[in-house]
Amino acid sequence: MSADCLFCRVVAKRIPARIVLETDAVLAFHDINPQAPTHVLVIPKEHFRAIGDVDPVTAGQILATAHEVAKYEGIDESGYRLVFNTNEDGGQTVYHVHCHVLGGRHMTWPPG
Repeated sequence: MSADCLFCRVVAKRIPARIVLETDAVLAFHDINPQAPTHVLVIPKEHFRAIGDVDPVTAGQILATAHEVAKYEGIDESGYRLVFNTNEDGGQTVYHVHCHVLGGRHMTWPPG
């Protein structure tokens, strides 16, 4: 855990979040600045700076939880998008790995 990391503080319950799902390894919660009707973040509880730092088991847990979030939120059949922003040019602003689960509307291509 990183003391100065926003998402580590969410994991530690020092910052409130609207939690959707939680396991021993990951936490899923609603984004405070949603970009779609459904916008949930899935994060590992262990601090990893970027997706390239994540071990395969944790990566699988993040993806499996993202799909469970889509089912829970009722967007698994209509469709959803998973986004990992990585490093500055990739648009990452919080340096704790997180997967955006976006849905509830038609997604356009290419993304911004």
